[in-house]
Amino acid sequence: MVRAYVLIEMMAGHARRLVDSLNSHEGVADVARVTGPYDVIVVVEAKDVNAVSEIVSSAVHSQEGVVRTTTCVTLG
Repeated sequence: MVRAYVLIEMMAGHARRLVDSLNSHEGVADVARVTGPYDVIVVVEAKDVNAVSEIVSSAVHSQEGVVRTTTCVTLG
C-alpha cells in the first residue's frame, strides 16, 4: 500500500467544493482545507504509485478551480 499527501493550490472560492467531492472518493483516506501556501491537503492510499497518480488525475485535476498540485509519496 502506498500513501501520498497531495498539496493543492486552488482558485479562491473553490476549496470547499473540492473537499466535499473528495470526502467519499475511493482511495482518499483524508481531506482537509488548510491555511498557508496550500488550500487543501488530501491523503491518498492506493496499491501502487500508478494508482495514486490515477486518483490524483481523475479526482483532483479534473475539478474546477485546481491551480497546482504537489504529490508527496511517503517512504518506508
